[in-house]
Amino acid sequence: MAAPGSRGRSLSGLLPAQTSLEYALLDAVTQQEKDSLVYQYLQKVDGWEQDLSVPEFPEGLEWLNTEEPISVYKDLCGKIVILDFFTYCCINCIHLLPDLHALEHTYSDKDGLLIIGVHSAKFPNEKVLDNIKSAVLRYNITHPVVNDADASLWQELEVSCWPTLVILGPRGNMLFSLIGEGHKDKLFLYTSIALKYYKDRGQIRDDKIGIKLYKDSLPPSPLLFPGKVTVDQVTNRLVIADTGHHRILVVWKNGQIQYSIGGPNPGRKDGIFSESTFNSPQGVAIMNNIIYVADTQNHLIRKIDLEAEKVSTVAGIGIQGTDKEGGAKGEQQPISSPWDVVFGTSGSEVQRGDILWIAMAGTHQIWALLLDSGKLPKKNELTKGTCLRFAGSGNEENRNNAYPHKAGFAQPSGLSLASEDPWSCLFVADSESSTVRTISLKDGAVKHLVGGERDPMNLFAFGDVDGVGINAKLQHPLGVTWDKKRNLLYVADSYNHKIKVVDPKTKNCTTLAGTGDTHNITSSSFTESTFNEPGGLCIGENGQLLYVADTNNHQIKMMDLETKMVSVLPIFRSENAVVDGPFLVEKQKTLPKLPKSAPSIRLSPVTVCAGQTLQFKLRLELPSGSKLTEGVPSCWFLRAEGNEWLLQGQIPSGDIENISSQPTISLQIPDDCLSLEAIVSVSVFLYYCSADSSACMMKAILFSQPLQITDTQQGCIAPVELSC
Repeated sequence: MAAPGSRGRSLSGLLPAQTSLEYALLDAVTQQEKDSLVYQYLQKVDGWEQDLSVPEFPEGLEWLNTEEPISVYKDLCGKIVILDFFTYCCINCIHLLPDLHALEHTYSDKDGLLIIGVHSAKFPNEKVLDNIKSAVLRYNITHPVVNDADASLWQELEVSCWPTLVILGPRGNMLFSLIGEGHKDKLFLYTSIALKYYKDRGQIRDDKIGIKLYKDSLPPSPLLFPGKVTVDQVTNRLVIADTGHHRILVVWKNGQIQYSIGGPNPGRKDGIFSESTFNSPQGVAIMNNIIYVADTQNHLIRKIDLEAEKVSTVAGIGIQGTDKEGGAKGEQQPISSPWDVVFGTSGSEVQRGDILWIAMAGTHQIWALLLDSGKLPKKNELTKGTCLRFAGSGNEENRNNAYPHKAGFAQPSGLSLASEDPWSCLFVADSESSTVRTISLKDGAVKHLVGGERDPMNLFAFGDVDGVGINAKLQHPLGVTWDKKRNLLYVADSYNHKIKVVDPKTKNCTTLAGTGDTHNITSSSFTESTFNEPGGLCIGENGQLLYVADTNNHQIKMMDLETKMVSVLPIFRSENAVVDGPFLVEKQKTLPKLPKSAPSIRLSPVTVCAGQTLQFKLRLELPSGSKLTEGVPSCWFLRAEGNEWLLQGQIPSGDIENISSQPTISLQIPDDCLSLEAIVSVSVFLYYCSADSSACMMKAILFSQPLQITDTQQGCIAPVELSC
């Protein structure tokens, strides 16, 4: 196919025609009218004497999720292509991903559609391929991504902001552009009509593009992109947002897991621990056996009750909100990408921890959730459960102001509280302005502490410079924590891969640890230590330890503030299973041979669709008076002979530690199904003894579950009970 002509390559060439279309769509009432208007628009654009053609991808660019580099005019001929110009730090780009995932579930390359992420970095750190790889894994991006590190395509097309979508026809001809988030309806409308229009003309090809997912090359990991960490000052337990595994871990200070809540797949469900699910949780705060969680991609604040072992929702409606004022009761109040949470106290001075402060990254604001009736600075009495904006106009700015509603933040992502005088403030890691700011708890005034620059509209004043106030430079900081013992603030300077320390009295900011190298060193001195995009941190052990969520190294690191040494917190499930590396390649359990006497139970077929999660609940009984054998782990195994693709990335086996609290086995149906029918088997082996331990036995059962896989979206699937 010929290379593009010379009509022009700027998106501005589409502007007059597309603007007319969008005005006409405002007056359209029925779906048929809208479809017809888009079809007529395509007839017009397709009839131009010369295509408005996209340039070819430059040679030598780095690609992810593909078998080889892709060419617009060789590989994409006959496809409707969506170019997603994004940068992985951008909250608006993150908000767009669910729309693209939904589109990919509706149309595949066989239908003639392909999405390509064009990563055009804002920060220097985002140009590094390994960091983009981590983001691709973190956000479950399964389409091809090209690292346009020098923004050559961005500049040629005159793209102006993140995110921008450009929809191409089967000749590489530009058809539409969509700027910013929130255009899901238009995205689906334009794409579906473009596919129909060009299919009617016989120009759509159903050949497959060579996809090779980066995530398929990774070994399993005990932690996956842990985002935030906090400490229970009463028990010294840690609460870890294991973001990539979509779960919350509660661990003792030696690293032994006490509770694992949620995961391994994303979801949104309240209830008992074994049934509850999260979606990329970030901020966590704990007090009196209650944990509050910023369930970021569910756009919710969740509450974990460790005594009742239940999860509930206390704010948000489960879809991204656009409200920038709030004021409704939590469960009725839409919110947007909460990134961190911290306890605070109302003006009553009687109660403690009756406010939950929220870094609302999605609307660039700081919000408050009233955990009990109380007052915010300069506010009337508010009732329990109210969720509302406290500071930030909602404009993405680096604007300080004595009036909190007139201040501007840029993706605030970390919070810490210094309630004592003379500080009496919230510290805010404002990631996109690369600053740390303060909010007075007395009058709400927003002030600058370190980083950034004086122009409130300049969000590109970043760097890696120790200094005082505005002369210090940070790069996309994500976390802050207050050291009450030393009156110092620690900062996770994420994209500089360092931990900084700030004296709020002098505004002096210096490097505490981290060389800036991302190569993982697991034990070292502060001066030799390394981190990789650390996202959260907290103070523990009465001020001796600084815990760091070393996000892209998949670890929690411990910084001893007295000895100046850094080590890794081992995460382990039992005394015999220590995990202390960035990735753990576990030795796979060998499936024991089923005895001939073992019953084989064939279950009724279940209809599922791609992306759904099927749960098997074990409900097995032992003979009266018997108990599981100590020291011989009872276990279960998941198999799919002849359809092993079903189990890629799944947990294939596990232990049964307690007959009264048997595990639930999850199976997420892959997005790309190689067969419409399959049989999954669950083998269970129970090793048990009589009450007096005079005799020990084994009970084995094989359950066979036929699956019928359909393209049609299914409703909620009831868990399958495995009983015998």
